Amino acid sequence: MPRASNAPARNRRRKKVLKRASGFQGMQKSSYRVAVHKVARALAYAYAGRKIKKRDYRALWNVRINAAARICGTTYSKLIHGLTTKGIELDRKILADIALHDPDGFSKVVEAAK
Repeated sequence: MPRASNAPARNRRRKKVLKRASGFQGMQKSSYRVAVHKVARALAYAYAGRKIKKRDYRALWNVRINAAARICGTTYSKLIHGLTTKGIELDRKILADIALHDPDGFSKVVEAAK
C-alpha cells in the first residue's frame, strides 16, 4: 500500500493563508512562513479594532452632544442627568444624530430635560 501524503490538506492550508495575505507587501504576501505570522497579527488587530470602533463612535457621539448642548446653554453631564431624571430614553447615537441634523429638535429635547 502506498504511503499517504498530507499534500492536499497542506496546500489548502497554505492557499488560505496566502489568500488572506494577498494585500501585504514584499515577502509577507508570498512567503508562507512570514505570511502565517502577519496574517495572525492582522486577525488579532481586526478583532481588537472591532471593539475599539464601538468606543470611538461613543466618544464621537458624546463630543457632538456636548457641543450642541453648550450651544443650547447647558453641558453634556447636565443634559444626560436631566434626561435620565425625566425618564426620556434617547440613546447617545440618536441624540448625536438629532444634534447634527435637527438643531431645533435638539433644543426642544434640552428644554424637556431641564
